[in-house]
Amino acid sequence: MAGLLIVHVLPGSVADRMEVVSGDRLVAVNGRSLRDLIDYSYYTASEEELLLEIEKPDGELWELEVERDVGESLGLTFSAPAPARCSNNCLFCFVHQLPKGLRKPLYVKDEDYRLSFLNGNYVTLANLRASALTRIIEQRLSPLYISVHATNPDVRERLLGTSGIPPVLEQLQSLAAARIVMHTQVVLCPGLNDGEELRRTVAELASLYPAVQSLAVVPLGLTAHREKLPQLTPVDAEYAREFISIWQPQAESLRRKLRQPFLFLADEFYLKAALPFPPIKEYGDFPQIENGVGMVPLFMKESARLLKGTRPIESFRATVVTGVSSFGFVSEFLAQLAEKCGVNVVPLAVENKLFGPSITVSGLVAGNDIAASLAGHDIGSCLLVPDVMLKEGEGVFLDDVTLEGLERRIGCPVLVFDSTPGGCYKALRSFGRKLLR
Repeated sequence: MAGLLIVHVLPGSVADRMEVVSGDRLVAVNGRSLRDLIDYSYYTASEEELLLEIEKPDGELWELEVERDVGESLGLTFSAPAPARCSNNCLFCFVHQLPKGLRKPLYVKDEDYRLSFLNGNYVTLANLRASALTRIIEQRLSPLYISVHATNPDVRERLLGTSGIPPVLEQLQSLAAARIVMHTQVVLCPGLNDGEELRRTVAELASLYPAVQSLAVVPLGLTAHREKLPQLTPVDAEYAREFISIWQPQAESLRRKLRQPFLFLADEFYLKAALPFPPIKEYGDFPQIENGVGMVPLFMKESARLLKGTRPIESFRATVVTGVSSFGFVSEFLAQLAEKCGVNVVPLAVENKLFGPSITVSGLVAGNDIAASLAGHDIGSCLLVPDVMLKEGEGVFLDDVTLEGLERRIGCPVLVFDSTPGGCYKALRSFGRKLLR
């Protein structure tokens, strides 16, 4: 259907005063039809006088003339757009490696430039139509997050498992000419897009700076469920050490040349290699933190600051679950925190049986695996779970285990905390206060 479905109207807002209600559909603004939330934001951004076309559930059309103060919200919330589907067949696609029985949305591959702009989702632009490129430029949809993987067209087509796609470098050059800011990534597949191919990719992307603001290199993730999929080489400790020895100096050289950090190696390389991280200044303003770049150094920096102001709280025992790769630095922080605040905080690394032992990050830990890891373990008064393990806003793990279900299985309260040192301390302090009541 045309227009945007309104799911909520803020009480007392402009729309509420105009008797717009949830279930109505906003069809057009100032005579311009709306395709999605981006159109709505674009057409309502600066206009003080608006003509809204509203379609009621029974098909009746309203035209509402609105006068508002500059920047005043109309008070409308819309249903989320259905993402455009990805038609690539990437060699390393994580969705193709999922086990059966997970939530259906997890098997959906999205490839939607709108979600790149709105949510920071990475897209390849492989299926981007010329009209969409024109729209990005006209509406200034910036920044965008783009999966490049390789600028060599032949190598890129092999990685994406498709052919006849537009050369990504030409697309990036068009966006750069329009001053669209871009953050890029390379999923590193040993033997395919490393070595000289990576040198070419890094050099060509750096040539587009400052439009291309950053480039993250992240290792591919391989689960235990790669049935009938191409054989790929994992990034192991030896490879990670050699990779860092070559590319950390290259990142530093580019920082000096561009006068800003540009090339970032994912934290996973340093964790696998058991090597120290670069100085915190090498991460700039952390443009790639949601991509697993700089999370550990930032965690350690925040830990040091938090511990200086930590105060004693009610003494009790608590268990904190974490992924295998983060166990080292998390356990070090929790030991210092326990000494400072008097709580017996015990870290527990959860082996990933759902995806396989090679998947070690906290964000992919499942509820059943947590329950299995806790068998025979003295949990104490409560279990702390970082929020990255749960679907945002729903309290459900990847395998559909709920918080309530986990509590019943382990027989003690489960506390979800913001995945930061401060978030962990706050959860412990709050629980300690409850014990005093």
